[in-house]
Amino acid sequence: MRRRETAMLLPSSMGKRLFALVSLIVLFTTAGCISGSSEEHRPSLYPTGPQPRSEAPLTFGILYPIAHPFYEMITQMTEEAAAPLEIELIVKAPDEFNIEQQIRMMEQMIKQEVDGIAVSPVDGDALAPVIDRAVLAGIPVICFETDSPDSSRSTYIGSNHDEAGILVGEVLDGLLKGRGMVLVESGFPKLPAQQQRLDGMLQYINTKTDIQVLDVRFNNGSEDQALADMEIMIDGHPHFDAFVSLDLWSPASSILVWKAKGLNRDVIAFGMQSDIKEAIHNGQITSVISQNEQRWATEIISSLVSAAHKKPLPDHIDTGTAVLTRDTVDAFPDVTRLQKRQRR
Repeated sequence: MRRRETAMLLPSSMGKRLFALVSLIVLFTTAGCISGSSEEHRPSLYPTGPQPRSEAPLTFGILYPIAHPFYEMITQMTEEAAAPLEIELIVKAPDEFNIEQQIRMMEQMIKQEVDGIAVSPVDGDALAPVIDRAVLAGIPVICFETDSPDSSRSTYIGSNHDEAGILVGEVLDGLLKGRGMVLVESGFPKLPAQQQRLDGMLQYINTKTDIQVLDVRFNNGSEDQALADMEIMIDGHPHFDAFVSLDLWSPASSILVWKAKGLNRDVIAFGMQSDIKEAIHNGQITSVISQNEQRWATEIISSLVSAAHKKPLPDHIDTGTAVLTRDTVDAFPDVTRLQKRQRR
């Protein structure tokens, strides 16, 4: 409500003196009001005391189980997701599947006081204590691809590996019409995610089809071993109908073998990689069971930002799985295009 003002006529000398007095009063009053207003709003304009780390530009650590082109692809997509938010990424990976190396790398990230860590554990149980130490230090941790459910991690981003293995069995069933002979290559016999995929596939095949698994071999993370395994299996079972790859290393080996031998057999790969798209178009790979890896990038960044701002997260962000064939594989992001854009 506006105040009503009245004017008074005063002698000129008295008016001048009174005017000067009033001016002084107004000046001091106004200064007091300004001072009070400044104190009242100081918390928002001039923060005092320690500030939440999330208000500063964020730095996140990304820790993979092993150095491999598959994870380079994930890094490129994650950098693409982080760039608009001006988030800095520190990316590390052991040279081989080695839990001690992964623990040391995570401890280094804790010392660097990053704002959050996303990790794909080599061994979820063994990594749980260091995840808990990070959380106690005020650094939120999320898991992706593989989980550490007994740790203090904020969420797990990825698919259900048992269900993904069952999907492999369903795709085989459809390709072979419920009967045939199959060769299988996997990576590490004791790596939980790969165990679960194999168990899920075998469970489906053994209960729902007449498909026979002729041989299952493990390359322990070596493309050379995967190549040797395939040659041994093919020589021993030349009349096989399909080959299944459940790891990161054997798809590349199968592409080489199919080119060299001119084979026309179905190949099912697990996990999208940058060279698989071309192999599908060329007919060397029939289909790939993708873990929707393109979603990992956006979910990792958005989940770490939420965790850094202490917002709640669901226990599991299920990215699901998808079957990519020649007709649908181009829906997957073109990683080569991302690389060119980042070089500009």
